[in-house]
Amino acid sequence: MKPALESLLREHPRYLWRGLQSPEEGRATGGDAATLKTGREELDRLLGGWPRGGITEIHSSTPGIGELRLLLPLLATLSQQQKRWILWVTPPYLPYPPALTAAGLRLERMLCLHPRQRQDRLWALESALRSGTCSAVLAWPPPLDTTAWRRLQLAAQEGDTAAFFFFHEAQPSASGWAALRLELRPDPRGVAVAVQKRRGGMPGRGVVPLSEGEQLPLAIG
Repeated sequence: MKPALESLLREHPRYLWRGLQSPEEGRATGGDAATLKTGREELDRLLGGWPRGGITEIHSSTPGIGELRLLLPLLATLSQQQKRWILWVTPPYLPYPPALTAAGLRLERMLCLHPRQRQDRLWALESALRSGTCSAVLAWPPPLDTTAWRRLQLAAQEGDTAAFFFFHEAQPSASGWAALRLELRPDPRGVAVAVQKRRGGMPGRGVVPLSEGEQLPLAIG
């Protein structure tokens, strides 16, 4: 039985998790295939990495406090190393190309969608996540019921897509399907991050420092 189990762990690290396994142990056994490095030391210590093939919920007390800044190192790496798209779905503001370029993102890998109807937004999200043509999807979705959450999480898993759903703090979050759930608040040093849910890990909190240059706007109204 043990050799068979070890074989499964080696061949399918994204779908199997060892109980009480730390992020360091996961990396040593190949479990890092389930996560993507954040590119920020404090975040990697706090999260163990961004979930790959899963949804991260990001709840902000105030929009524009640095939630996109946390993702920039990953997005830059994906845009440089993969030929897949980075898709933005109904962002509340227009992404600012010069700032994204300065952060290392390749703009030719970026796509922006603005479906107007709720059903069209859900269809676009599910299709993009499942297609396998997107390395990352950033979305500001409508309220999601349990069925929608389940479909979208399974789509992200099937397409091996890192998905990031952004919500205002006041929006309800009844998701049991997201791989990671964060609550962000402003902090004089940068962004205060509270981990409310982490697959295979415990909740926690910390501050991710942002330099003065990183506090420039990434989007325009």
